[in-house]
Amino acid sequence: MPLFKKRTVGKPGEWYYCLKHKKAEEGPECPAKERFGPYASRQEAEHAMQTARERNLEWENDPKWRDTPAGTPDDD
Repeated sequence: MPLFKKRTVGKPGEWYYCLKHKKAEEGPECPAKERFGPYASRQEAEHAMQTARERNLEWENDPKWRDTPAGTPDDD
């Protein structure tokens, strides 16, 4: 008996952004490896790629994630 049951039908109101089809979809229609989510609304799911770009930019510029110790010059 499997520990986790694979859910094939989404809950009403769960939205995902499908990376394969490049659109917002209600419920998990595509495999998890091809989607972002869940989101609370269709609008949030439609803006998933913009949200990802903004978060990536924040992480790239976060001084806590630098590999160089504080006080040493960067090699860039």
